[in-house]
Amino acid sequence: MLTLHNLENNKEAIHRRKRIGRGDGSGMGSYSTRGLKGQKARSGGKSGLAVKAIKGYLLRIPKIRGFKSLNSKMAVINVCDLDNNFKENQTVTAREMLKAGLIVTIENGVKVLSNGTVSKKFIVEANAFSKEAEAKITKAGGQAVIVGKKEETAKPAKKEDKKTKTK
Repeated sequence: MLTLHNLENNKEAIHRRKRIGRGDGSGMGSYSTRGLKGQKARSGGKSGLAVKAIKGYLLRIPKIRGFKSLNSKMAVINVCDLDNNFKENQTVTAREMLKAGLIVTIENGVKVLSNGTVSKKFIVEANAFSKEAEAKITKAGGQAVIVGKKEETAKPAKKEDKKTKTK
């Protein structure tokens, strides 16, 4: 039975380390596995080849600059999109906007912006409104209701050890 205490290495898989540049007695010959002539056979030749290849490598890398913020962004929708896609006196929620295909996700919340005009009266429930968007919705006779995101359950605070300093 094969267990951890009776495992052995495969003797054919173990090789001696190649000692390069130690003369003819090393078994690597007088050229030390570098071949006869050429740039790679000479000292400093291998690093000199790499320098020329760096430019081509850099040209292939996509030019990515700046940084990507780790803070998640709210889904954005304009007032004109709400006016075009929803009926009079309808309550418009984030789920309704998602079903209509106006936003991609409601995971980070929804913000309503003021681009366009509002001719219908409806109740809009979102996580945030721009001041102009809120004014346009209320001017048309509707309501702009701010709905808070679900707050994560707060973990109880750890008790701090009270250590007194003695002199």
